[in-house]
Amino acid sequence: MIVLFSRLAAALGMALMLMLSAAPAMAAQGRHVAEQAAAPARISDFVPGAQAKDGQTALALRIVIGLTIMAIIPALLMSVTAFLRIIIVLSMLRHAVGMQETPPNSVLIGLALFLTAITMSPVLQKVNQEAFQPFMAGRMSLDMAYEKGIRPVREFMVRQTREQDLALMVELSKASKPASLEEVSNVQLIPAFMLSELRAAFQIGFVIFIPFLLIDLIVSSILMALGMMMMPPTTIALPLKILMFIIIDGWSLVLKALVGSFH
Repeated sequence: MIVLFSRLAAALGMALMLMLSAAPAMAAQGRHVAEQAAAPARISDFVPGAQAKDGQTALALRIVIGLTIMAIIPALLMSVTAFLRIIIVLSMLRHAVGMQETPPNSVLIGLALFLTAITMSPVLQKVNQEAFQPFMAGRMSLDMAYEKGIRPVREFMVRQTREQDLALMVELSKASKPASLEEVSNVQLIPAFMLSELRAAFQIGFVIFIPFLLIDLIVSSILMALGMMMMPPTTIALPLKILMFIIIDGWSLVLKALVGSFH
C-alpha cells in the first residue's frame, strides 16, 4: 500500500509540473484578455473573492487553489471520507480467506475508491453546488466557500462518530467542553471520526472472520481425527473457503454491508 501511495504521489507531482508548465501560457492569455478590456491589473484580482471582468475567479487564484487541493487530496481521502473503513474491511477479508496477496493491493484500493465515491456522492454534490461552483464563478469569497463546503462534510462525519470518541478527543486536546456540535473544531472531530471508523471496520472484520475460522477448525479436527498430522490444514481449508465464498456470493454481501453501514 505504501508503494501505491508513493506512485499516487508521483502522479500528482507530475500533474503539478504540467500545470506549472502551462501556467505562463494561461497567464499570457489572461493578460491578453485584460488588455482587450482596457482594464489595468489590480492586486485585488489575486485575493480571495476577487472577480475578473467576465465574472470568473481570478486566474492566479484558481491555479493556487487547484494546486493546494491536489496536494491535500490523499490526506483528505484518508481522514474525512468513507475510504478508511472500506479499505480496512477489504484487507481483513483477504486475510480471512487466507490469501495474502490476492486480490492485489491495487485492486482493493481501486474498489475502495469507487465505493467511497458512491458513498460520498451526496456529500460531494452538496459541496460542489453550495460552495465550489459559486466560488469558481466569483460569486462567493474563499472564507464563505470554506464554511459552506465544510458543513456537509462535518455532517457526514458527525453521523458516523460515536460520542465517546468525540469526548475522548476533546479530553485529549485539553479544551473546554463544547456546548454544541458547532463548537467542536475540526481538529477534534476528524480524529474522533477516524477512531470511530477504525472501530466499525474491526467490528465488520470480526463478523467476516468467524465463518472462515469455523472452516479452519473443522478441517483441522478432521485431519487430526484421520491421523494426517503432517498435512497443513490450510491446504484443504483454502479451497473450501474460496468455494463457500463463491457459493454465497460473498463479494456482493460484503460490499452491500459496507455501503449500508454508513448513515
